[in-house]
Amino acid sequence: MNANQPDSVIGGKSFTAVAVNCAAKAGEWIKSKSGTITQLDTKYSAQDLVTEVDKGAERMIRNLIATHFPDHAFLGEEGVEPGPKASATALAKVSGAEYLWIVDPVDGTTNYVHGFPFYSVSIALAYRGEVIVGVVYDPSRDELFVAERGKGAYVHGRKMSISAEEKLAESLIATGFPPDPQVALPANLANIRHIAPKVRNLRVAGSAALHLAYVAAGRLSGFWEHNLSAWDVAAGSLLVQEAGGRMSDFGGEPYHLAVRNVLATNGRVHDELSRELQASAST
Repeated sequence: MNANQPDSVIGGKSFTAVAVNCAAKAGEWIKSKSGTITQLDTKYSAQDLVTEVDKGAERMIRNLIATHFPDHAFLGEEGVEPGPKASATALAKVSGAEYLWIVDPVDGTTNYVHGFPFYSVSIALAYRGEVIVGVVYDPSRDELFVAERGKGAYVHGRKMSISAEEKLAESLIATGFPPDPQVALPANLANIRHIAPKVRNLRVAGSAALHLAYVAAGRLSGFWEHNLSAWDVAAGSLLVQEAGGRMSDFGGEPYHLAVRNVLATNGRVHDELSRELQASAST
């Protein structure tokens, strides 16, 4: 941490330890509820699902954080109305908070509902708008990805580092299918058509937070997705940066919490992928 950033503890309580504890407890509960969904609702579109497990996990996380840090602000997906405008408005309302917890209780709800084991709990803490703690937990594999600004990124307690690919043609890249069928989805299908022939292969697994964790762990060379919200990205952004990677918007401008079109890479293929994303948008 530099002089402008807080210590990693307040009143003897570690931010990172609280985030890890919340992710682990919520993840264990989420996994225990797998296959028991009794109520399934849609939000922004038919592809944007929410369950009672999402809502219950967010309440659990929020209550646990409030126990330790009652004065901190909280931004969770399930407490915000559906749609990109509502997401941007909700973030703006809490953007002045000194400490802001940013939570997606189940990133990959569609996977969870279908029993596809690629979903995660994403918890980040921002200090004056900058993410200082990021935790992504995969209950299916019991993999915990943790980053603290200035102290590296870790999985299973081992330090992570980004992949070594130097060219897009050598790269394994991930993306996602946005739940907006009118604008974002067609735009991303155009990206895919343009980029797929230029990379080693593409993956679309359905959890932005886990995709970002995989970039940090060197399992993916890069990831892009349209129209993401802060809770999808905040924790993973710090994992990528602390592992030596690069986060930006599609045009290469540095990532911040309000960025919605997100590009994350090992850094080595970043400019090339950014150029291809921009080229695909203009064709």
